[in-house]
Amino acid sequence: MVPKSGKNLNIPSPRHRPGEEPEFDNLDIPNAGTVSRPDIMTDPKQMFDYANTVIRVLDMKNNALGEWDPKLSPDDMRKGLYDMLTTRIYDDRMQNMQRVGKMSFYMKSTGEEAVSVAQAMALDKKDMLFPSYRQQGLLISRGRDLLDMMNHCLSNSKDNCKGRQLPIMYTWRDGNLFSISGNLGTQFCQAVGWAVASAYKGEDAIAATWVGEGTTATSDFHHGMTFAAVYNAPVLLNVVNNQWAISSFQGFAGGEKATFASRAMGYGMPGLRVDGNDFLAVYAVTKWAADRARNGGGPTLIEHFTYRASAHSTSDDPSKYRPEDEYEVWPLGDPIERLKNYLIEIGEWSEERHKAAMEEINAMVIKKYKEAESFGTLNSGSRPEISSMFDDVFKEQPDNLRRQRQQLGV
Repeated sequence: MVPKSGKNLNIPSPRHRPGEEPEFDNLDIPNAGTVSRPDIMTDPKQMFDYANTVIRVLDMKNNALGEWDPKLSPDDMRKGLYDMLTTRIYDDRMQNMQRVGKMSFYMKSTGEEAVSVAQAMALDKKDMLFPSYRQQGLLISRGRDLLDMMNHCLSNSKDNCKGRQLPIMYTWRDGNLFSISGNLGTQFCQAVGWAVASAYKGEDAIAATWVGEGTTATSDFHHGMTFAAVYNAPVLLNVVNNQWAISSFQGFAGGEKATFASRAMGYGMPGLRVDGNDFLAVYAVTKWAADRARNGGGPTLIEHFTYRASAHSTSDDPSKYRPEDEYEVWPLGDPIERLKNYLIEIGEWSEERHKAAMEEINAMVIKKYKEAESFGTLNSGSRPEISSMFDDVFKEQPDNLRRQRQQLGV
């Protein structure tokens, strides 16, 4: 019972609990194609409405509508679909391997594949990526070999992180993907700093970074926003609002009070809210923000309105705090099914080609996994040399580490 003195307190609570029938009648989602596309250099003061709507291109009847339609070629859309399928099939395989004890931890991105894949395709490969932990599609879209990703997750002898990072906290120097830390939000500040340095050097490469909606409640989010706005940094600041943190819904981060995109207004930057399950809309919004940044328009905050279909991680049981079938009634559907159905509608795909693509990807993932397993897993195979723990820490090894290494005889 709330004490009398606190009768006006708001205690956030999700609409649906386990065992209840989920529905999303409370969401105000505009029809696809109804939101206008502003000039890339529009004054943020004139863009309040874009932070309080949902930019959509694909409707639920397989039509691409409105000014935001990026008019991608069928080849580009097929690549997007293939990369999203690869991400999902890869995720399923790796979670299965965690469940049988061959790796310590995993996090799937089921239902959020369009966010990472569409954004990777809309950005230049020279742009620097500072992901959170559900953007494995960035790596896949940029061409990272699944074998290398698997070696990292298995912490085996070919792990490019040498067993020093938690699985799924990838890094890929040649692909311009920066590793994250377990302290969520650090990447927001790091991305802004990198973008400022790029602009200071006169380069046109920009940075992009991602956090979940729960991380907007941390100090690093606000530090990054302030730094980006003050220095007019060429950076895309992405908030993936998938409705749930590990066990608390988005209301605990303030999502019931205002959209996450609207936080941009207080910092003097544009805020865009996009249907995160609409591949074409995500691509278009990302391209808009990237073009703005490259033309000196500074940062943009993008809220991707989506839903986390799977558990937060292999350490989580979402059936304890939400209905098991909640994702099935999410009104914005599944990003893979929506792009697939649109391609079929325009005669550039078919159920037969889709089935063949899934079989091809599944065979490739299995082949890559068997090769990765040959280099070891969490509980088998060789390990990096003990002496490697002293490498890659300092550019020039200090005396205290040199003495420790000598004491170990390595």
